[in-house]
Amino acid sequence: MIAAMQEGNSQTGADGGVADQHATYAKVARKIKDLGQELGFASIGIARADVAAAAPWLMRWLALGRHGEMDYMAKHAALRATPQLLLPGALSVISVRLPYWPAAVDGQAVLDDGQLAYVSRYALGRDYHKTVRQRLQKLADFLRQEVASLELAEPFACRVFSDSAPVMETDFARQAGIAWRGKHTLSLTRDGSWHFLGEIYSTLPLPADAPIADHCGHCRRCIDACPTAAIVAPYEVDARLCISYLTIELHGAIPVVLRPLIGNRIYGCDDCQLCCPWNRFARIGDPDFAVRNGLDATPLTTLFAWSEEDFNARLAGSPIRRIGHLRWLRNIAVALGNAPSAPAIVAALSSRQDDPSPMLREHVAWALARHRASTG
Repeated sequence: MIAAMQEGNSQTGADGGVADQHATYAKVARKIKDLGQELGFASIGIARADVAAAAPWLMRWLALGRHGEMDYMAKHAALRATPQLLLPGALSVISVRLPYWPAAVDGQAVLDDGQLAYVSRYALGRDYHKTVRQRLQKLADFLRQEVASLELAEPFACRVFSDSAPVMETDFARQAGIAWRGKHTLSLTRDGSWHFLGEIYSTLPLPADAPIADHCGHCRRCIDACPTAAIVAPYEVDARLCISYLTIELHGAIPVVLRPLIGNRIYGCDDCQLCCPWNRFARIGDPDFAVRNGLDATPLTTLFAWSEEDFNARLAGSPIRRIGHLRWLRNIAVALGNAPSAPAIVAALSSRQDDPSPMLREHVAWALARHRASTG
């Protein structure tokens, strides 16, 4: 395919006109999109490397402290707001979308069963960073070959990102016409929101696609469904209240007042997506994200019994592994505290009430106290 696509390239020499240059870059863009679809991306679009319109929203969000303990968000705000700091001379951004919706046990059914662990659907399979990055790298390699064949006078560079650097990926997706920002702040399409985004920054002036319009209308189901009211206004999330932040990003103790609201969600939260009308049209995503280790519906007591060795071995290649065994147990302890009281639940918690970690001991003690209170 790549060899065939490279045939017939028009070269732009010193005497080439502006119109010829535009035609050449448009042809490169078409080839990139064709190859991207071959690689499994559901959508590929191109945006200008400019987020000046979105940057004030980021700065306001940071100023309000809504990033919580995610210090890297503030530390790298300038890099996020100025793409040229990540790739000098960046002119265009290739934005891609890769669906991940897995063939899994119904998410709402798991949430309704307090003895089962709910894991965000994106984390049930392989770590998306690797899959998206590998495929983007193939696109980038092809782009380099195309540029080499054009024999351009100016230097060329590109850089691949898969949630791996401070990139305003949702805004680039909107500009590139492949997804809009939903009121839950996640990227959204007419096929739903169960997808990953990735980008290639490029110094090539590829023609930008038309931005996509917002299609949320008057709907506010995601806002009303949020268990902790973290969606404080349409298109605004306070991470400090978000269960995904609490179970993934927060390193210390989970605020006591929020623990009962977490329910049985031990890694991430999908409530704002499960209720979204657009997700009715979602189709099964890439096979790389198929369920592993039965994590779509595993009893909390089973997961709480995993040793650190079990955790590291079973979750090798999973995005969950990044939180480490201690936070994994912390999250499950909270879920066990919210579970219907039963001897097996209390026994599981009691098995770790003398854990070496003061943080885990405190969460276990909180959970056991809830069961003692419920049984009188």
